[in-house]
Amino acid sequence: MKPIYIADYNYPLPDERIAKYPLAERDHSKLLVYRDGKVTEDRFYNVGDYIAPHSLLIYNNTRVIQARLEFHKPTGARIEVFCLEPLTPHDYQLSLGSTTGCTWKCMVGNVKKWHDEPIELKAGNVILRAYKEQTLGNTFAIRFAWDEPNVSFAEILDAAGELPIPPYLNRKTEASDLKTYQTVYSRIKGSVAAPTAGLHFTDAVLDDLRSRGIETDEVTLHVGAGTFLPVKTADANEHTMHTEIIAVPRETIAHIQAQLGHIVAVGTTSMRTLESLYFIGCHPDQATVGQFEPYENNYTLSVYDALQAILDYLDATKQTTLHAETQIMIKPGYQFRLVDQLITNFHQPQSTLLLLVSAFVGGDWHTIYDYALSHDFRFLSYGDSSILNRR
Repeated sequence: MKPIYIADYNYPLPDERIAKYPLAERDHSKLLVYRDGKVTEDRFYNVGDYIAPHSLLIYNNTRVIQARLEFHKPTGARIEVFCLEPLTPHDYQLSLGSTTGCTWKCMVGNVKKWHDEPIELKAGNVILRAYKEQTLGNTFAIRFAWDEPNVSFAEILDAAGELPIPPYLNRKTEASDLKTYQTVYSRIKGSVAAPTAGLHFTDAVLDDLRSRGIETDEVTLHVGAGTFLPVKTADANEHTMHTEIIAVPRETIAHIQAQLGHIVAVGTTSMRTLESLYFIGCHPDQATVGQFEPYENNYTLSVYDALQAILDYLDATKQTTLHAETQIMIKPGYQFRLVDQLITNFHQPQSTLLLLVSAFVGGDWHTIYDYALSHDFRFLSYGDSSILNRR
């Protein structure tokens, strides 16, 4: 596999260019428009001007959970437990809805102060206990238990948890983040980070798109903390991608199949979900996509037939939603199958997200980022947006 030197995907990002807070009006953010190698700019509320009628815009409906829990031992030691993904039950909705207990993969701060004893915190009228069950590399399997049978784990997180805003904001979570760090269409709880390209949308923008004949639909990819992991290897191919859980309703897959050639992905999470569908369709009974699977075989199945294979599999197994896992790494050299346009924010230097953008625009990412840096665009999660056409 040809090396991809991550140093080639670096650029200067001064701290003052990182947006620490969103604009007062979401859809007034700046919009960079990239088409045929040329860059222009506008405001996000005009994004419909750059999407063809009868296109299908796909967004990620995941909702960020208040995943950070702060425990205090009787000695006064502070233990922070950051819930990453459910282990038992493994399904997000079952685990968040559990009223009897659950186990999550977690990061633990100040873990040296936590030995074998359970730790507790008060969540409203509920006492939540946490048990350190198993070490999982640099994370832990943490079992949660409580004695109130009518209270779900989601309600406990809402009562006692903190919304985990990105670490590069270098500030504490504030009350305003509970609203501004959620998309207006978020509804399926599970992410520990927002699909930030969607933060620019308002109901007015969505209504405008639909009035233009632009259709919308949704998928679910629960964003994990791995999205913030920097590439630490000189060759990006040696970086281990994080695995994320996706869910796509059968009717959405059929909708995508009918609109092939006119698909707009809102954000890299929607992109990863959509592009993973092709490889799942090549083996629908497995419902997993490996990191380098797109590069390991000479795939000849058409996109239409791959989506049909998923539909047939769901029908045969009497399922209404595809549940799958993807570790897909979209990097230069990737052949895009489904997505024609991408709406996305501006990403960190030397990140896998910047590799994805470079792959989508045929390596021309410098044109985009040089323009954004020289024209006062705001960067990262609360920053400005772009709409990119595939090259």
